[in-house]
Amino acid sequence: MAPLPPSIWIAAVAHHLQLHWRTVDPQQLEDTARELMRNPELSQLAPAEAVECWLSPMADTVIAGHHRA
Repeated sequence: MAPLPPSIWIAAVAHHLQLHWRTVDPQQLEDTARELMRNPELSQLAPAEAVECWLSPMADTVIAGHHRA
């Protein structure tokens, strides 16, 4: 699969972030997606994979809606 153009990758990442954070301002999600694009490892992934990889440390700290101590 050919890499996505940066503008499409950023828009797709922002969309996937919105699925996790529905109340966050879309501009903030797009800004976050731009930051993720600057990460060479994440920018090589598909948008959904990049978001899951980036969110995985946060998911590891949440168990059944509660933060670990």
